[in-house]
Amino acid sequence: MPKLIVVNRAGEEKSVEGDTGLSVMEVIRDNGFDELLALCGGCCSCATCHVYVDPAFEAALPALSEDEDDLLDSSDHRNETSRLSCQLVLTDALEGLKVTIAPED
Repeated sequence: MPKLIVVNRAGEEKSVEGDTGLSVMEVIRDNGFDELLALCGGCCSCATCHVYVDPAFEAALPALSEDEDDLLDSSDHRNETSRLSCQLVLTDALEGLKVTIAPED
């Protein structure tokens, strides 16, 4: 099970494990991070699972889709490392991925 490092909005860091094939959003939600709302359940139709991804993992991530890009544009807190965690599938290549939960819009 790959390890995921999650930083909550208070700046507290916690290491969790998740099953390969789950989305990063599912792993975060299933490990009790209530501040990640994920209102659409992972179907890329909202931006409530917005996270900032450690730039060291950029090359290991899938390309940003047009839909994801459009949804991130609706956030006041978007930056160059912004992604929707529902669009990131946990794999062994993402072992140690660090994400920070973005501020709520």
